[in-house]
Amino acid sequence: MVKIENEIQYQGALKRVEELMLTLPEDTPKDDPLMVELELLGNLVADYDEEHYPVGKPSLVEVMKLRMYEMGLTQASLAKLIGVSPSRVCDYFSGKCEPTMKVGRQISNKLNISPAIVLGV
Repeated sequence: MVKIENEIQYQGALKRVEELMLTLPEDTPKDDPLMVELELLGNLVADYDEEHYPVGKPSLVEVMKLRMYEMGLTQASLAKLIGVSPSRVCDYFSGKCEPTMKVGRQISNKLNISPAIVLGV
């Protein structure tokens, strides 16, 4: 099989990948026929996933909420960290407004978020 052409083939390949992953020990040599099959099918499944189930870029709000969770921040503590009022953070999250360049810089630096995400590029 060179490419997975449809959902039925995809489901079959996905099932076989799961079977192989459950049966092959971690120390299986890379040249073992079943390991070769697993790698080939895994690549085909990944290619099909990318084509048919693409994952879009995360929004700034999604990344900010994730960082808040990871850092254990509340909206109030986030507001203090980036130098804005809690109501302004609420406005960012609701989509009423976007951060200024100055606040965007703080978001990028304090939350370690890529400037590209902050700028939406």
